Amino acid sequence: MTSHRAHARAGRHATGLPPLTAPRTTRLLSPAATPAVVAHRGNSSVAPQNTLAALEAACRAGADAVEIDVRLSADGVPLVLHDDSVDATTDGTGLVAALSAERLRELDAGAWFSPAFAGQRVPTFDDVLALLARHPRTDLLLELKDTWPPDAVRSLTEAIVAAGFAERVLVQSFWPDTVAALRDAAPHLPRGLLVAYEPGGLLAVCAGLGVVACNPSARMVATDPGLVARLQAAGLRVMVWTENDPAAWAALCGAGGGPAVDAIITDRPDHLAGWLAGVRTARTAPAPRAGAGPG
Repeated sequence: MTSHRAHARAGRHATGLPPLTAPRTTRLLSPAATPAVVAHRGNSSVAPQNTLAALEAACRAGADAVEIDVRLSADGVPLVLHDDSVDATTDGTGLVAALSAERLRELDAGAWFSPAFAGQRVPTFDDVLALLARHPRTDLLLELKDTWPPDAVRSLTEAIVAAGFAERVLVQSFWPDTVAALRDAAPHLPRGLLVAYEPGGLLAVCAGLGVVACNPSARMVATDPGLVARLQAAGLRVMVWTENDPAAWAALCGAGGGPAVDAIITDRPDHLAGWLAGVRTARTAPAPRAGAGPG
């Protein structure tokens, strides 16, 4: 029987997408029996999102990758923040794009979550690379927020390569212009397109951007049962965001007869890692012998 992966490769050629490279070391781009566990903004259920504490907790919880959001400060420094303002997750106020990196680094990014995390700072992208260098088994799903100018994209991708992370990262964005800038600046780095809805011609957009992944919301997948199959048939990996419900995890692993996704992005990577370990154990357990039973 021809494997699903083989169909995906064939579909990729048919749609004009570039062929997938040989498997990299990153878990996000390697075939596996169960979806990869991706920690959404770190282990954000136990530590303040997008802080080094949350990323450390995700690594220790056994996540295959951490997902972070990166924005540019007023002076062009990449820092790890989800919102366009600092109001919700720090003790400061104002737009990230209007504040200098020095000012952003002065803010407390942990006390809003719990007094135990007071003093956590907004990490720079370099801080994240340094932390993950100490956790070589954890990869990086890197989201660039908003539209990035080509020079900023080039600087970021050069930092990724210089740090030795070219085979441990997948860079993604909701903004096609940013993904195109990534394609032009560093065509050797794998890219993904995030989507919150399915626009007309989505596969053609993915082909033009040269992405290896198209990552929809969990709601999109739940309301359109054929979405994952269509994307994977085109040779795209599918990393679903953001799902925390074990019942939904089962469906994303193919329990309903559909294809399994390639990764699940979750706020509870510790729970998902344990749940998937149980799934793998159940699949490999020997079947009981006929007639075997108590008594």
